[in-house]
Amino acid sequence: MADKLTHLDDQGHVRMVDVGAKPTVRRTAIAHGDFVAARTTIDRIFSGDLPKGEALATARIAAIAAAKRTDEWIPLCHTLGLDHLGIQFDRVADDRVRVIGQASVTARTGVEMEALVAVTAACLTLYDMTKAIDRGLRIENIQLVDKRKGS
Repeated sequence: MADKLTHLDDQGHVRMVDVGAKPTVRRTAIAHGDFVAARTTIDRIFSGDLPKGEALATARIAAIAAAKRTDEWIPLCHTLGLDHLGIQFDRVADDRVRVIGQASVTARTGVEMEALVAVTAACLTLYDMTKAIDRGLRIENIQLVDKRKGS
């Protein structure tokens, strides 16, 4: 039945979905989120002038590490060996950094949760690295923007 929740068994109990019969194919997902701070804070992020050090490199490493452990963050996610995880930081306004995460895997299940976790971890790391100099920090609009199967 198409409207049946795949994470519930016949008795309505939560379960991990069995993907064993699905074909192994290339899957990609892109997510993004916004880190919002004062203009001067964003300036300091991009110049590498923060008390805690170089925020963008640290956030990129945090994103990759977190994505590789998504199954530990989200209880019903399958363990995936990522083929690639890319993180990009774009200044889209004076007070805003768009964090874009692209994940890919060759597997039986999608990689969208890994892309979302990567963006979340990167944003949280930027928050942690700037909270001492800016009390008005926000993380906004974390969302999946694309997912593909095959090719």
